Amino acid sequence: MNAFRELDPLLHSQLRLSIISLLISVKSAEFNFLLEKTGATRGNISVQLKKLEEAGYIEIIKSFRDNYPLTTCRITPAGVEAFEKYVDALKDYLGK
Repeated sequence: MNAFRELDPLLHSQLRLSIISLLISVKSAEFNFLLEKTGATRGNISVQLKKLEEAGYIEIIKSFRDNYPLTTCRITPAGVEAFEKYVDALKDYLGK
């Protein structure tokens, strides 16, 4: 029997996995969209976005819209690859 592949600890967090899953489907999203879809608090989502950015999985773009700060997150090629590896590893655990 083959050993199971290690799951990416960064993506093994429910909130970070939720963020990456959302960004996989939409490519980029505003902070408030991620906040609404995940149900996380502003502080918690900010911390998790920073961790994903530091890992190179997402890019955070800060700008302004009508004089209000706007934060947009975009998944990077490294983020897509990490997500795909994570899903493949999970499939191993499920025997699929």
